[in-house]
Amino acid sequence: MVWDFIQNQLLGMKWLTVLIQKLLTACGLDVTTRLGGSLVFFLMDVIKISILLCVLIFIISYIQTFFPPEKSRKIMGRFGGMGARIIGALLGTVTPFCSCSSIPIFMGFTAAGLPLGVTFSFLISSPMVDLGSLVLLMSIFGWKVAVLYVLFGLVIAVAGGTLIEHLHMENQIAEFIRNTKAAELPEMEITWKDRIHTAWSQVVSTYKRLIPYILVGVLIGAFIHNWIPEQWIETALGNKNPFGVVLAVICGVPMYADIFGCIPISEALLAKGALLGVVLSFMMAVTTLSFPSIVMLSKAVKPKLLGIFIAICVAGIVAVGYLFNFLQGIIL
Repeated sequence: MVWDFIQNQLLGMKWLTVLIQKLLTACGLDVTTRLGGSLVFFLMDVIKISILLCVLIFIISYIQTFFPPEKSRKIMGRFGGMGARIIGALLGTVTPFCSCSSIPIFMGFTAAGLPLGVTFSFLISSPMVDLGSLVLLMSIFGWKVAVLYVLFGLVIAVAGGTLIEHLHMENQIAEFIRNTKAAELPEMEITWKDRIHTAWSQVVSTYKRLIPYILVGVLIGAFIHNWIPEQWIETALGNKNPFGVVLAVICGVPMYADIFGCIPISEALLAKGALLGVVLSFMMAVTTLSFPSIVMLSKAVKPKLLGIFIAICVAGIVAVGYLFNFLQGIIL
């Protein structure tokens, strides 16, 4: 009973849907029409995602103040082998909200001499499975899907880092990174007021940066939800197309967005008959392998390593997509 309240009202905000419908009806708009349904979807998702996003950014940014890059590097440096790669992947869950923001941290860790397996585990997990994705996915798809999404993402990150480390590709790192010696910076004492100020500043700056993607994503989701025939979605991304996951990954890789912009599109596609694995693999591809992040990463690593990184991520995302398709009847 308590969990249903958290799932439906606190995270899912179904009360907000009812409120928006009543307000629009009071204004003389029929919410059962396509236009009315689109407006309900748009207002509902923009408000809900904005509230969750700001709360999550504040909490995660506050946590981040306890794990500056220098401290994170020292933590990862205490471990070796598989343990270090797991720690690297876990630290990725409390770092920036997009792949482009993670790459400078990855470069710093690599310059500091951390093993490639650790730094790539971090690089894969950081945009794919941050804590924000866990809560936001929980609000839309439920806790089972959200927890499995994060676990599978961490598996991809650790497995990918393990493979890259065993390939011994240190010579594939750009010269300027290999020749850079990371400075030992003293840890600064931060008061709780400083932490709150830093967290709030992150809320403002990150929300300003992400709101255009949220608006575009919700607009696309509203259009899919109310205007695209269900048969079209089922044919392209449902049971009728065994290559739906592959198609979703191919479509997702060139895009530049984050999970907050992908959620409304995925929500609409799932409601129209797309398979769960298809929409989740699309989200993973967009957040992990966006075109701008690949361009940025190409400045830090040589083509061979870049190609292996992309191949590992694509193969892992496709495998997870088909696994979610198989599990859909159990977890939804």
